Amino acid sequence: METLTIRDTTADLPVLDQEDLTDVSMLQPENGRLSLFNYSGKDLRTLELSGAQFYDGRISEVTAERMDVDQVRLSSVEFVGCDLATLTLSHSRLSRVRFTNCRLLGARFDDLVLEDVVFQDCKIDYATLSGVTAKGPVVFVGCSLIETELDGCDLSGVAFEDCVLRATSFQAGTYRGADLRGNNLSVISGAVNLKRVVIDRYQLADLSLVLADELGITIAD
Repeated sequence: METLTIRDTTADLPVLDQEDLTDVSMLQPENGRLSLFNYSGKDLRTLELSGAQFYDGRISEVTAERMDVDQVRLSSVEFVGCDLATLTLSHSRLSRVRFTNCRLLGARFDDLVLEDVVFQDCKIDYATLSGVTAKGPVVFVGCSLIETELDGCDLSGVAFEDCVLRATSFQAGTYRGADLRGNNLSVISGAVNLKRVVIDRYQLADLSLVLADELGITIAD
């Protein structure tokens, strides 16, 4: 099985063989389940999915002006080169799911369970993650999360690598063991909530300044 490892975190990736996948023209399974599929090259105004299960598939080069996904199960599915602005993904479970080179600007991720989920080279600026729980490895690598808000999430053990965290807001939640090494922490907000995260000694000064500012501490000469 193919994996992606960032320091101490290893996530299993979708295992897909292009020859096993069947091209489909829509993502609306008649019996509520779609497997071994390839959905690509679509330019949509609206895409709505609810109560369905998707296994072993690839969604690539899809653009949707509006995408609402609710109560779905995604297992061994990859998204490649998709532009899913204003995506709303809620009350769902994702296992072995990979997003690569996707635009998820302003997306909303609500009440999700994530296990072996990878976001790689994605733009997730201005997004909101609320009530998201990492039940297994979750990795953000090479992603932009400018002004993204994390609120009420359990992101224990999640790894961030080489991400843009400018004005990223870490609101109240659980971040125990979250690995923030390899990222600039000088421009985040919510440092006071980052209890028991993992950083390196070179990040300590930046994080200390952010924390001092949030606590209203005056640093005198």
